[in-house]
Amino acid sequence: MTARHLINDIDEGLYGDTFSTIYNMEENEFHRQRWTGIIRTHEQRVGDTSPRLFSSPGRTELSGNHTDHNRGRVLAAAVQLDTIAAVTQAEPSTDDVPVAEIISEGYPPVRVNLSSLEKVNSEEGTTDALLRGIAASIVRRGGRIGGFTACTTSRVLKGSGLSSSAALEILVGSIFNELFNDGRFTPVELARMGQEAENTYFGKPSGLMDQTACAVGGVISIDFADPEAPAIEPVSADFVSAGYTLAVVDSGGDHADLTPDYSAIPEEMKAVASGLGAEVLRDTDENDFLAAIPAIRKKSGDRAVLRAIHFYSENRRVELMVKDLKNGDIEAYLESVRLSGDSSFRFLQNVFSPRHVTNQAVSLALALTERFLAGEGASRVHGGGFAGTIQVYIPTIRFADYVRFMERYFGEGSVVPLSVRPLPAGELKKN
Repeated sequence: MTARHLINDIDEGLYGDTFSTIYNMEENEFHRQRWTGIIRTHEQRVGDTSPRLFSSPGRTELSGNHTDHNRGRVLAAAVQLDTIAAVTQAEPSTDDVPVAEIISEGYPPVRVNLSSLEKVNSEEGTTDALLRGIAASIVRRGGRIGGFTACTTSRVLKGSGLSSSAALEILVGSIFNELFNDGRFTPVELARMGQEAENTYFGKPSGLMDQTACAVGGVISIDFADPEAPAIEPVSADFVSAGYTLAVVDSGGDHADLTPDYSAIPEEMKAVASGLGAEVLRDTDENDFLAAIPAIRKKSGDRAVLRAIHFYSENRRVELMVKDLKNGDIEAYLESVRLSGDSSFRFLQNVFSPRHVTNQAVSLALALTERFLAGEGASRVHGGGFAGTIQVYIPTIRFADYVRFMERYFGEGSVVPLSVRPLPAGELKKN
């Protein structure tokens, strides 16, 4: 289907139901213009070459802060903020090497020659590394790859705490999956490919929660006891009907130099596990840990002990929060959100970087929110932490006042309401 036909279909409402499902209460007209805009950009940059359309959501972590990398449990949701793409498959030629190209709004184009899939050390920390790494993961699993050009734009802003990197990884995996593999790879397999690329090629240690939430869609609980086959359970959650607006607040701050802080969390947790004769904390007994604290303190330090304490309690808390959602007990659920945030602040210690103690924007956002709520709703550090966003549940009748209150300190647009996206990442479908 040509670009012109695609635009006509969108203008005539043939994707309207899909937009309503993905973007929930947001205006379809905004998204109609957004999608036709990326198609026109593709037509201008690549030509009218019958593009295919893809969408990959960001994610919000609801509970399980820094538990996934030690094979714990998490509760997460895909959200309406997404990265979208108009994509054309390169014409095969015996003379050409396969090149994957991403032309992203606001960024220089990325072109990766896929004739070599070995890690390139100089690419660490770049989109090039993610592209090459995901292609390598597909080939290792017996899949096929090829060249393509994708024009993209994203509402999952970099550093927003909604995992722009995972959204991009799953987008790239979905493109390879649909264009060259007839959709044979499952969402969980695509998630593992994204994680492998991020860990090995990009150079950032991460668990599997972000990629899984982006790939699967909806609210899900994930148990990573078996990392090769994580147990995923859909969970029904309707915060709007319960009278709350879920949102994130961007407190500012740059994640660029925080990799050592992120890396230290799994390293210290695994050091505790090693002292107990295991690889990860999930494979240890909490009572054995408590008995071994004196020895662990000497070997790994007090912060590692505190982070392990967080892991055990947070892992249990996910189960409780899932039960609360199933029972429709929003107040019990919100109390667990508060406890999760308190544990992250005091024990996990990922609210500010110990290397930059004068920069505590996340702490400030939490303090101001607590002052505003005065016992209502809940707030917590969101995602990896150290900089960026907090997550809040604000009584909907007070949400407009909250936005005005927080924008005084963090600027216009700093408060971003979220809605759950029930659909997985992948190719956009008509109604």
